[in-house]
Amino acid sequence: MRLLLDTSTFLWWITDSDRLSKKGRDLLAGGRHDVWFSAVSSWEIVIKAALGRVTLPRDSEHFIAEQISINAFQVLPIHLKHTLKVASLPSLHRDPFDRLLIAQALSEDFTILSGDSQVAAYPVPVVW
Repeated sequence: MRLLLDTSTFLWWITDSDRLSKKGRDLLAGGRHDVWFSAVSSWEIVIKAALGRVTLPRDSEHFIAEQISINAFQVLPIHLKHTLKVASLPSLHRDPFDRLLIAQALSEDFTILSGDSQVAAYPVPVVW
């Protein structure tokens, strides 16, 4: 399975939070799946850290890159086709970061690892 992490899932995984579902933890810990981290999530984390809504143990630039490397996640860049795909999505979710993650998942045939019920309302495979 090709898994695309939503931003919260990434943060919960790297902080060993009990907010991450058992199934999500098992999928990430098993090493049997290709796990992807989107550039949109790094953008979201950097913005939230600057606003004081996310606290990281050190600067976001180095911490995020380090965690991607430690966990052997692949990085999904943001492409024009992803941003254009957002236009075809129904307005079920107001968060622009999540809408772009959904567009990426639809464009690239990913399953999103997310506990967000609004993400699950879209025609995209979601596991939690």
